[in-house]
Amino acid sequence: MIMDLSQRIINFLARYRGLPVLIGLGMIVLNFVLRLLPAWPVVGWLAGVDLFLHLGLVVSLIGVLLIRAL
Repeated sequence: MIMDLSQRIINFLARYRGLPVLIGLGMIVLNFVLRLLPAWPVVGWLAGVDLFLHLGLVVSLIGVLLIRAL
C-alpha cells in the first residue's frame, strides 16, 4: 500500500516537475501579503513567525532536489 502510494506520488511529480517549486514560491508570496495586512490575531502571528516563508523555502528546495533526481 505504501509502495503504491509512493509510486503514484513519484509519477505525478515526474509529470509536473516544477509544481513543488511553484507551490513554494506561492507560499513565499502569501507570507509577503500577510505582512501587508493589519495585525489581526492569527494574521499577526503568521506574519510574525514567517511560517509561510519558512515552509515555502523548504518546499521549494525539496522541489529543486526532486527535479534533479527525476
